Amino acid sequence: MVRLFVPLPEPAPAEVELTGERRHYLLHVLRLEAGDSLEVFDGKGRAFEARVTGVGAEAVWVTLGTARVAPARRAVSVLQGLPKGDKLEWVLQKGTELGATAFLPVATARSVVKLEPKRAEERTARWTKIVEEAARQCRRDDVPRVATPAPLLETARALAPGTVLLVLDEEESAVPLGEAFRAAGPGTPVALVVGPEGGLAREEVEALKGLGARGVTLGRRILRTETAALAALSVMMHLDGELG
Repeated sequence: MVRLFVPLPEPAPAEVELTGERRHYLLHVLRLEAGDSLEVFDGKGRAFEARVTGVGAEAVWVTLGTARVAPARRAVSVLQGLPKGDKLEWVLQKGTELGATAFLPVATARSVVKLEPKRAEERTARWTKIVEEAARQCRRDDVPRVATPAPLLETARALAPGTVLLVLDEEESAVPLGEAFRAAGPGTPVALVVGPEGGLAREEVEALKGLGARGVTLGRRILRTETAALAALSVMMHLDGELG
């Protein structure tokens, strides 16, 4: 079934008008015509059986059927230290497939990448499109939130009350991620901090622990930053019964 992401109000309208990129995508990429069926999802957990009912020079009209509402899932946020190159894009795409609900790129002491405000906004717009496309492809009805890059501690302090903060710590050998995740309790929001290529500075780790974070380990294997984030998500999704 062809799927299309369309932000929708609550309650959803009976018909939506699609223009610009979405019109182009339906007509010239998917090659849909009036009468063709598709699925529309709103990124917040709702999906609708839909049908193209009209095609115009500037817009396409799509009628929406009954909504299917995805079951609520645990909020799992990834505070990813800004890595070099396109590594973050890989984390966003695969992390969406693995069930992350938010990506919070963070500037750390050892982050090589430094983004000026305008560049950060441009990158965030691109990253948002990546998670939207990943959600479409892996048939998620919700789309993870992507935040504009911000300093690590500022981001950690802004987490929702009640969120359990875990930090992958290269010097932590006693507390496995799985143990700490189980201890958080079913349904409790979790945020995971992953350092950039050079890891987190000890001062950052201690400052996070001062905010209530718990240092955790993935074991003896040495993992790249982008691999560590995805491995950690795999462990957490498995423990929540969503994988494996």
